[in-house]
Amino acid sequence: MRILIAAAGSRGDVAPYTGLGAELQRAGYDVTLAATDAFAPLVREAGLTFRSLPADTRESGAATTKRELMRAAAAFTTRLGEGFADAVEAGTDLLLLSATTAPLGWHLTEATGTPSLGVYLQPTQPTGDFPPVVTGARSLGRRANRATGRFTLHMADRLYDQAVTQLRRRLDLPPVSPSAMRRRVEQANWPILHGFSTALVPRPSDWRPGLDIVGNWWPHHNATEQLPPVLEDFLDAGSRPVLIGFGSMASGDGKRLSDIAARALRRAGLRGILQAGSALLAADGDDVLTIGDVPHALLFPRLAGVVHHGGAGTAAAALRAGVPAVVVPVTADQPFWARRLADLGAATEPIPFRSLTAERLAEALARVVKQQAYSRAAAKAAQHLAAEDGAGQALKTIQRLTD
Repeated sequence: MRILIAAAGSRGDVAPYTGLGAELQRAGYDVTLAATDAFAPLVREAGLTFRSLPADTRESGAATTKRELMRAAAAFTTRLGEGFADAVEAGTDLLLLSATTAPLGWHLTEATGTPSLGVYLQPTQPTGDFPPVVTGARSLGRRANRATGRFTLHMADRLYDQAVTQLRRRLDLPPVSPSAMRRRVEQANWPILHGFSTALVPRPSDWRPGLDIVGNWWPHHNATEQLPPVLEDFLDAGSRPVLIGFGSMASGDGKRLSDIAARALRRAGLRGILQAGSALLAADGDDVLTIGDVPHALLFPRLAGVVHHGGAGTAAAALRAGVPAVVVPVTADQPFWARRLADLGAATEPIPFRSLTAERLAEALARVVKQQAYSRAAAKAAQHLAAEDGAGQALKTIQRLTD
């Protein structure tokens, strides 16, 4: 049976599906992961077939305001839709659609009859329990949370107007707006699996049937993979360091962030590892090491703390390792995850990206490393995550659908 997973966005929006795909492939499915070209090596290293989606996330990664993000997202979805149909070959038996690709995939399901299932990394469905994840706001009250959630989905659908119009024309389907298509899908109780932990987001009681939270899908890495020798040497050379990195965020801010990181580490008296990422962080010194991408699963358990941007995958990886965090959210859903970690007690109060200073970072690092309450909360959450089996639960659902 041939399964195609369609995912688009930054590394954090794609990497979890390599672990999910590998689990499905071990169970005997033929799995293809469609993503943008930058992630072809990531997909192939997991043993999955790669298929290209025609878009580039670099402009979105550079956006730091909501207006910039919306403009970049609209351009991204239009490019994504231009070749989306090409990614789904004849013979595909099941489509697994991320939150970004679902508004396009629904139309392919209508045109071809291919069954589909949502595999989301964020809780996008409106609920009274919390406001929309992309607003970064505190709760507005149950009624206002739901209303704002519906409005946010409506605004998101507008980003797909041009892409959906072109895709339906190509598929020889009658015109329909993205919002109308979403209503059809919701009324049919289209099933969605959410790949995050109930430790961070318990399932809202007002969600419709068909929406399930199954636990994280962890990025694939080879069992034989090891950390680079220079990193191993640094880890062994002294006390546990903290990691500072912003993933695919903060492009163009590398010099400012590197300077802040180096001064904060000195001020807090801590050893540090800077992960270059899109910001190109870099610093020199006996107590500071700069690295590229390494598997979170191998590095995080050996740290005293993590400073990160609040991406869903990085937030979950730190919790999985039982490591407390200082979160510096940049945009999109990152303030939501930052707030969740803080409410859990596994992170300090978030520091907004534009408000970050060496003094604030040093003070937060000192607290998160030296006050044991943060480590205890992270360790408790790690036990919760260890009891979940996101990929295994997804596999069971897919087996039920395809029997």
